[in-house]
Amino acid sequence: MKLETQKKIVNKSAAELFDFLADVKNFEKLMPENISKFEVLEEDKFLFALKGMPEIVLKMKEKQPHSKLVLGAASDKLPFTLTANINSIEANKSEANLVFEGEFNAMMGMMIKGPITSFINTLTDNMANV
Repeated sequence: MKLETQKKIVNKSAAELFDFLADVKNFEKLMPENISKFEVLEEDKFLFALKGMPEIVLKMKEKQPHSKLVLGAASDKLPFTLTANINSIEANKSEANLVFEGEFNAMMGMMIKGPITSFINTLTDNMANV
């Protein structure tokens, strides 16, 4: 399954946005209002939970300075990645979107598609407001 958000304009340079997202504790600022738990576990790993959903642990898997960051599930039970793509537009303006990719059976895919789409759209919307 692959879900992609619309690109959003962020009033930060690509380098500033990259540095912001590279620091996993900043993801707390992007989370939806219905977050019930957020905890930084390591320098490159954090746990979060939304009300009514299980806890998810994300770990930084890849960094391509100023253009791409890849977070992945720390557990192999539900393998997925969340990729932030960043494009520079001007000195203090960039464009970003998120791509969620995971391998799920059809039933699981149907159950999570809506909540995941809503979640990554919220993260992207909040990125534009940081």
